Amino acid sequence: MIFAIIAGLAAGLTIGFVFDVSYPTEYSFYIAMALLAAIDSLIGAARSHIEGKYNGLIFATGFICNAALAGLLTFLGDKLGIPLYYAAIFVFGGRLFNNLAVIRRLALDKYLTKKNKI
Repeated sequence: MIFAIIAGLAAGLTIGFVFDVSYPTEYSFYIAMALLAAIDSLIGAARSHIEGKYNGLIFATGFICNAALAGLLTFLGDKLGIPLYYAAIFVFGGRLFNNLAVIRRLALDKYLTKKNKI
């Protein structure tokens, strides 16, 4: 499992550095919101894996739905002239920090219980 993650990350970085991929600046908010949604999904998957509740189908559908929702909010806000992407920033950013806090607590609990057993 970890090998597949590292191989995918290495392949993505290699492709990104080898090929000159550019995009119009109009898409920068869309890409930023999609990245935020993707990071939120990845950190949520890491949390559920640590808790022993990971489900690949839930991860895949959540990843796609989060990215689609972030893109839709950004698109609608762009068309209406309202910064709706702030909603995605607040929600995904808040969940990101919450999941990181839970991961930190779980790691500390695991470390402390291991330390106390010695």
